[in-house]
Amino acid sequence: MQIFGLKNCDTCRAARKALPGAEFVDVRDQPMDAAILDAALATFGEALVNRRSTTWRGLDEATRAQDPRSLLADHPTLMKRPLILEGDRMVLGWTKAAQAELGV
Repeated sequence: MQIFGLKNCDTCRAARKALPGAEFVDVRDQPMDAAILDAALATFGEALVNRRSTTWRGLDEATRAQDPRSLLADHPTLMKRPLILEGDRMVLGWTKAAQAELGV
């Protein structure tokens, strides 16, 4: 199991604490593999981009108009967090539903 997020994100910290055996990948330090990013976009689409983030608010309109893949490649902190990968299954966020899906 892998958790993709930011080491300073409180939600990612909660996920890491609840899933101690999972490998944590800080997307700021280590860009997400292109195949995983493509699979996440295919699964979650536009929902993968966090439009409520500080990073989003700092972008100009031309940058915001880019496709989600380009945005996330250029600004990995725009990804909604955490993205949890377990085999072929992907879970986005750390809601009660996400926790239930993971059996936490």
